Amino acid sequence: MPYNLCKPLSQEQPHPHFDQGSVAKAAEPSFLTIGQVSKPHGVHGEVRVILHTDVPERFTWLKEVYVGQNSSRLVAVEGARLHQNMVLLKLAGYDDREAAETLRGAWLQVPEAEAIPLAEGEYFLYQIEGLTVVTDTGELLGTLLEVIETGANNVFRVVGPRGEVLLPDTREVILDIDFDNGRVTVHLLPGLLPE
Repeated sequence: MPYNLCKPLSQEQPHPHFDQGSVAKAAEPSFLTIGQVSKPHGVHGEVRVILHTDVPERFTWLKEVYVGQNSSRLVAVEGARLHQNMVLLKLAGYDDREAAETLRGAWLQVPEAEAIPLAEGEYFLYQIEGLTVVTDTGELLGTLLEVIETGANNVFRVVGPRGEVLLPDTREVILDIDFDNGRVTVHLLPGLLPE
């Protein structure tokens, strides 16, 4: 079953089961993080953007984007183009390299209502944090506190009676995610539990 996961302040991209798209931490997330400015590009105010979305093309149709994490401000987008697994972005009011430098490290967000539509059975990473994790034999492992992004697959950090358990988000381990009952059912492969 495919999932669509988006970690807080992280991505909107697929993995075997998800499309990452980040959400600023809040009781009710209202923004998805779609990228982060890495550094200026050239002398005319463009910046390089590290993608936090499966759909880099979304930048080319953006008319405006929220810049910053906590006190974000809405800024018009003057142009965007794909370049070497990144996006080169030009924002209104940032017309030279010095101005673009002030954007270094800034998160780029869109309202959650503008999220790329998810297919049935997909969800964002922030939606699974806080769910109870049980094994397919009925053992309570604890609460899913964090999704850690790795190169191969994401890892679910669960804390409970056995301490911290790290579970790879693979089809062999993550059997079911039940939002109605607030539960993730997992199959424990040898070596997954702490000694």
